[in-house]
Amino acid sequence: MFMKRHVLSMREFSKEEIDSVLDLAQSLEPLARGKKSSMLAGKILALLFFEPSTRTRMSFETAMKRLGGSVINLGPAEGSSISKGESLADTVRVIGGYADALVIRHPKEGSARLASQFSPVPVLNAGDGAGHHPTQTLLDLYTIRKESRLENLHVALVGDLKYGRTVHSLAYALSLYGADITLVSPPTLRMPDPIKADLSSKGTIVRETADLGEVIDNVDVLYMTRIQRERFPDPVEYQKVASSYRITPESLAGSQQNLIIMHPLPRVDEISPSVDDSSHARYFQQSFYGVPVRMALLKMLLEGDQVD
Repeated sequence: MFMKRHVLSMREFSKEEIDSVLDLAQSLEPLARGKKSSMLAGKILALLFFEPSTRTRMSFETAMKRLGGSVINLGPAEGSSISKGESLADTVRVIGGYADALVIRHPKEGSARLASQFSPVPVLNAGDGAGHHPTQTLLDLYTIRKESRLENLHVALVGDLKYGRTVHSLAYALSLYGADITLVSPPTLRMPDPIKADLSSKGTIVRETADLGEVIDNVDVLYMTRIQRERFPDPVEYQKVASSYRITPESLAGSQQNLIIMHPLPRVDEISPSVDDSSHARYFQQSFYGVPVRMALLKMLLEGDQVD
């Protein structure tokens, strides 16, 4: 089902396919915690990161090595032939000849899809500008399933909903599970209208507000995001919204007991460190879950041996 396919957008996944990834991730979690495996021995994963990354890059590398495979890394663009003017298409053609799969992060929306048109091996989109981040969404769904439930949730997506590729992908995926979604953002950072229209057409209940206080006590999942300075063409406009929302223990005083707080990280000041030890915080577990989820994807794409 997954052999040799590209992973570019959550819109290319059915609910059944998502569930199969999450099920496999759960079975692989012991390996993600350190049990040795050789199921992808001899396979090579290439990392092409044209934007900074910590969690996505390192969790993919960890996932491949936990499965017994190897990793090659393009490194900074200025240290490669890209600095000489080589096109993305040619870079992908070349590195696709060295590896069994490529992971690409790029600042331009649509770059991963472009890469897939030239790559001889599967391409996994690790973020293309303000476009898509499907593997982040899969680990988000895995976190929600492990720490709460996936069906019939009330989820608040908070912060930068205009440029935030994580919430674009996650909103669509949550619609497959019957979630009610509340969008919380400054007026200038609202979720794009086409995405809202698509959600509504699928029967998803979508609400919008700029006031987090209106919803914080009534949701099951609070998904915080960073206001992304690097996406703003005008620094003045960024400063106007930079500190729009901040979660503190006081702001959680009336929240549901089973509320979980998530964040794709890195955070700036939108979640106080004093929340980290609360019963609601799940963002560091969420970051770890990227390893078993990406292990599952790599195994499915590269058709390794059975779990050992």
